[in-house]
Amino acid sequence: MHFTINGRAYEADIDVRTSILDLCREHLGLTGAKKGCDHGQCGACTLLINGRRVNGCLTLAVMHQDDEITTIEGLGQVGALHPLQQAFVRHDGYQCGYCTPGQICSAVAMLDEVRQGWPSHVTADLRKPAFDDGEISERMSGNLCRCAAYPNIVDAIREVGDAEPDGRTADEKDAAMVGEVVA
Repeated sequence: MHFTINGRAYEADIDVRTSILDLCREHLGLTGAKKGCDHGQCGACTLLINGRRVNGCLTLAVMHQDDEITTIEGLGQVGALHPLQQAFVRHDGYQCGYCTPGQICSAVAMLDEVRQGWPSHVTADLRKPAFDDGEISERMSGNLCRCAAYPNIVDAIREVGDAEPDGRTADEKDAAMVGEVVA
């Protein structure tokens, strides 16, 4: 079978019952996504398929031969962390780190859902979802953190979600402008 994972082509001779998580971890050496509960209840195995978050433990690899699959290893650029990875470090949103790859992959897709205007269960105005702690918590509810780093995770996601298109938050832009005026 042929797969595109993190922009790279892979070929694997696997049983048709192999999950996408087991393909990545056991056959391709991409061990970032973790096997937590193996029942789709914890989110540690979350990865992106065509930009959408998916529980890798519940998804058969054979179903995604023509899809673009992204794991935590595929986020960011060579030598640079993805903005969410950077924010998780700044806000100490990783604690033990076991759930972190799934949290970050889920957050990447969640921010895209908000940008596209997709409502969640708690969205009050279905025409324009608010980007607040309630929305973040609801949208990330499928990803558990046994260390209870939730406030830090929410802070990291909020920071990136509040960022301007160039990746800087409004506060960072204001600080840069003040620095330019002073200089």
